[in-house]
Amino acid sequence: MSVARRPLLTATAAGTLLCALWFVPSANATDEQHPSAAPTRSAYRAAPAPDEGPLALADTGGAHTSPYLVGGTLFLGLGAGFVMYSVRRSQPC
Repeated sequence: MSVARRPLLTATAAGTLLCALWFVPSANATDEQHPSAAPTRSAYRAAPAPDEGPLALADTGGAHTSPYLVGGTLFLGLGAGFVMYSVRRSQPC
């Protein structure tokens, strides 16, 4: 592979990743049972009104951040490893 094609491949990979991330859904919580209802001041209501059914929003308690911390640390270490590898490869012997 020629050296001139490396930036093109890197740009293609980065563009593909950005296009894939474009389709990741957002985490906006909405009440899908009553889409025509006027929005309330708060996204969380303690109890549904008598004429409404149960809310479809999840009440999971506190945020469990351990998977995010472990995954972030793993990817940070992987990225640092790639940087160290590329620096080592670029140094003349």
